[in-house]
Amino acid sequence: MELRDSFGRKIDYIRLSVTDRCNLRCIYCNPGNASRCSLNPGKMPKFEKITRFLRVARKYGLKKVRLTGGEPLLRKDIVHLVREIKAIGIEDLSLTTNGLLLPFFATELKMAGLDRVNISLDSLNPDRYGSITGGGRLGDALRAIREAEKVFWPAPVKINMVPIKGVNGDEIRGFAQMTLENLFHVRFIELMPVGGSAFEEMRITSGEAKDAISSMGGLLPLGRSGSSDNYALPGAKGVIGFISPMSGHLCDSCNRLRITPAGKIRPCLFSDHEQDLNTASTEDEMERLLLISVLSKEKGSLLKRAVQFDTMQQVGG
Repeated sequence: MELRDSFGRKIDYIRLSVTDRCNLRCIYCNPGNASRCSLNPGKMPKFEKITRFLRVARKYGLKKVRLTGGEPLLRKDIVHLVREIKAIGIEDLSLTTNGLLLPFFATELKMAGLDRVNISLDSLNPDRYGSITGGGRLGDALRAIREAEKVFWPAPVKINMVPIKGVNGDEIRGFAQMTLENLFHVRFIELMPVGGSAFEEMRITSGEAKDAISSMGGLLPLGRSGSSDNYALPGAKGVIGFISPMSGHLCDSCNRLRITPAGKIRPCLFSDHEQDLNTASTEDEMERLLLISVLSKEKGSLLKRAVQFDTMQQVGG
């Protein structure tokens, strides 16, 4: 069986936010400098409920799961969760992290079945990195990248960078240069409207980022994978990707559902339609919520009437 929404899109990917806790306070994710932990852990779905729901979704062709947060490595049972999710038969199990704790978990996560990681990195300048992240240390993030490169090889390490005018926009070329001698996938992600669009005028579009890189010798198109339009610099070992939720609108090819830290199933990041996984006590009820969520996916962008949320931690990155 497979899941298709009302517009024929195949839904085989779930982004699962396992916690809203984070050990950093990045300016674009948490613009109001909100609490590091706003959700009572007792209100988060239990380990068993998450795996049961994913098992139901697997019957309908679920192939890909990405674990997000907050910072997913702050969840105490993360290694066990990875092991159980992989055992369901998930083909592509990945995790997005700021990397600070990754050197302590990388080997365990790999042995448990994690296929690859994405590491958020928004500056190569130590002081600037600390400013953007609310006190993070660049050296810790760089160590995480090298550890991931070693442990998860041959899967490439994906590095997520959010370019922001007046903050780190002058580093776009430096990030692109990382792909020349490394197998990294560096992806430039457009700034999202979090916290009442406080940074609307500071967004650097994918087109602007591409223009900044093109002067380095041109970009060779490699096609699209997921939501990323991929390119390479001539002779480069790695890949440069552009993710354009604002200027490109990725809805036509959307294949995902999201589960928030509070256990709410969302058909879209910006949707105000939610199904509460916590209310389901049987697999039949979980199946019903899954089907409702898929059929409630809308055709186009919801940005113009998006619900406002204070931090990206509330819905998952």
